[in-house]
Parts: sequence; C-alpha cells; structure tokens
Amino acid sequence: MWDTERSIGNGTRFVFGIDEAGRGPLCGPVVAGCCILPEGEQILYLNDSKKLSESRREALYDEITTRAIAWGVGEIGPERIDEINILQATFEAMKLAFENCMECFHERHIERLKDAGEELSMNVLDDIPSAADTLVLVDGNRMIPGLELKQRTVIGGDAQCPSISAASILAKVTRDRMLIEYDRMYPEYGFAKHKGYGTKQHMDAIRTYGILPIHRRSFLKNL
Repeated sequence: MWDTERSIGNGTRFVFGIDEAGRGPLCGPVVAGCCILPEGEQILYLNDSKKLSESRREALYDEITTRAIAWGVGEIGPERIDEINILQATFEAMKLAFENCMECFHERHIERLKDAGEELSMNVLDDIPSAADTLVLVDGNRMIPGLELKQRTVIGGDAQCPSISAASILAKVTRDRMLIEYDRMYPEYGFAKHKGYGTKQHMDAIRTYGILPIHRRSFLKNL
C-alpha cells in the first residue's frame, strides 16, 4: 500500500488522505475523515473500513489517532443534506475534515517542538503543509470543490493508500458511534444493527413510529 501511495505522491512532502462514510443511509450525518500518516508507518490490518470487523475498526481508530501526524473528522447533518443534496454535503464534510486535520497538525507540531526542546519563534509555522508541498488524496472519482490544494482522486483508494484507509476508518467509526447513541435514544428503530440503512427493519419502524428529526427527509420522499 505504501508503494502505491508513494507512486501517486511522487515525492510530495505532505500527503493527506480523505474518505467519507454514510452517503447512503436514510438518517444521521455524512462523516468524512482526513489523515496524514508518517511516511512508511506500518499499521497492521489497515484496509478499507468496510472490509474490517467492528472490533478491528475500533482498535485501529485508537491506533490511528495516536500514531498519525494529524487527523480530523467533519460531519454534515440531515438538515444540511436535505438543503444542498448528499453530494454537496459530502464535499462540505470533506473540507471540514481537512480543516480539522490541519488544526490538529498545527497543535501537534507545536507540541513536537516543545518536546524536542526547540525554542518557539515566528518561524514555528515554516515546517507545516503549504500549497507547494501538499497533496490531498480523495477516495473515489470526484475532487473536492473549493479546496485550493493539489488533489488526486483514487478509485478504491481506501484499499490502496494507507492515508485514505486510515481516513475511512476514522469516518466509519465516528459515524457508527453516533448511530449506537441514536439506538439508545430510539431503541425501536434498531440503529445499532443497520446503521441507518434502508433495511426492512428500518423501513417498518419508520412506517410504525414515524420519521425522526435525525432522518434525511429528501431520502424518504417515496415513503
């Protein structure tokens, strides 16, 4: 996987991976993850989040957030999805995830300098990502509009590039945790099991108990 990412990055100093989770479900937010890993970092079992068990994803989430140079997630809720459509909401979530990842980078960069005993100065931001030395790898075939940085799309990137794989796990675990919380709030809907997808159980619950504030009404027009 690192060979693939190195080939795509072609010597770029800072490579960020971005992926999303939750475009298809009938409820909850769409969540994006963004991650920059130390080059060559070996994290066992890193893969497309959908190919991993829930327990494996949870363990990897903790490992990624600890070992990543920086990471971030972005969430766009049902009302905004209904307002602008799921594709545009996904792009907004991705941009927010990148912004949060950059904020994390700045915070961890300063902490690294402090730990190394280096004196903080006006040049503290000289060693951070800029447009000239940054590449954003986006899973899929669509670049993120409005993100003024060099981008490359990678179809199936969550199974090919470590940074995208890590981002996919961050997004998936974040969203699944939210659905488990929804399940505690609305146990009759079974959110912990189907994670908001349009299963028979979920559709029957909507017909029986009604549409919730967390549902995407634009996804339920035919109901």
